[in-house]
Amino acid sequence: MRLNHLDLPVRDIAQTRAFFEAHLGFTHVRTLGQDGLAILTDESGLVLVLSRWPKDPLAAYPGGFHIGFLLESEAAVQARYDDMLSAGVNLPSPPDHRRGGFQFYFEAPGPILVEIGYRP
Repeated sequence: MRLNHLDLPVRDIAQTRAFFEAHLGFTHVRTLGQDGLAILTDESGLVLVLSRWPKDPLAAYPGGFHIGFLLESEAAVQARYDDMLSAGVNLPSPPDHRRGGFQFYFEAPGPILVEIGYRP
């Protein structure tokens, strides 16, 4: 069994879609409605669905919720960090070694906490 898709509610579908395409290697497949639901895929076949944020003004992802992407090496993690930093993405701290890997975290539009890392 493998994870087929992930549906993430976001505040601005178009902004989040553009971010995932520009910085995380996703490809836009289609959008349903007036930016009502965006469907993206990555090179491994994961389908990422971006849907509308709930109307509840108190809605939020639970503390600690995040999504993570693994790259093939520490050098790839550092290169992704450098590319994103030079593109103006707000990255709170550089990659470092922790919990058995080499990774960094940042908040993507959504807001979605994202981890990019390498684990040997």
